[in-house]
Amino acid sequence: MSSPLAIIDSHCHLDFEDYAGELDAVIDRARAAGVIALVTIGSGRDLASARAAVALAERFPFIWATVGVHPHDVKTIEPSDWAALAALAAHPRVCGIGETGLDYHYDHSPRELQRSTLARFAEMARAARLPLVVHVREAHADCADILRAAGGGPGVIHCFTGGPAEARIYLDLGFHLSFSGIVTFKNAGPIREAARLVPPQRLLAETDAPFLAPMPLRGRRNEPGFIVHTIEMLAQIRGVSAAEVARATAENARALFCLDSSPKTV
Repeated sequence: MSSPLAIIDSHCHLDFEDYAGELDAVIDRARAAGVIALVTIGSGRDLASARAAVALAERFPFIWATVGVHPHDVKTIEPSDWAALAALAAHPRVCGIGETGLDYHYDHSPRELQRSTLARFAEMARAARLPLVVHVREAHADCADILRAAGGGPGVIHCFTGGPAEARIYLDLGFHLSFSGIVTFKNAGPIREAARLVPPQRLLAETDAPFLAPMPLRGRRNEPGFIVHTIEMLAQIRGVSAAEVARATAENARALFCLDSSPKTV
């Protein structure tokens, strides 16, 4: 029996209630599947998610956290939250800012507020010397304009759902592209085309757990251990081995998020 792949899940939401009472078992299954590190995203409706993500990163040496506010929820940000987020960003287990971004599909927060908040988080990421974790849905033109005005990467377009044209725009801006279980779906042709053209050094893999379980597990609650199916699909798309994709995406996650560096000083 071959040894498991050594994989980094670059984007999951371990603080969500979906895992209540069984988080340790979920993490154990991920480790058994070959997940050697995880980035848990602290970006819920308020700062409780960011604080919970940091607490998890303090508890497990192979978990790191990001802090931010999802574009759905930017209408809830209070003026005092910005100082609290900046303080959390200085924590040595925080490796990124976000997820932040634009979502014009649901419009849960006003678009102008989403745009101004993304710009402010981009400034925070640059000041903290951390990569920006970006969510974008049906808003690629505006998102690219804001990221360009902010000076581009480093950062990642998480759960990339565009096609080759959008991929090239973000790559030109210095961003990594991360692919989730969506890339395994039958109707994901343009996403697979984009995954094929991403340079090896800019490719990341994620689960976005508890969302978006990959085929053949679609419809189930997702968890980090399921990332092996996404790795296998990326390998098939790119014509390389799963071990090569696992190695490249893990190396890229380490480099982008500085996962192996000593704690940062601010």
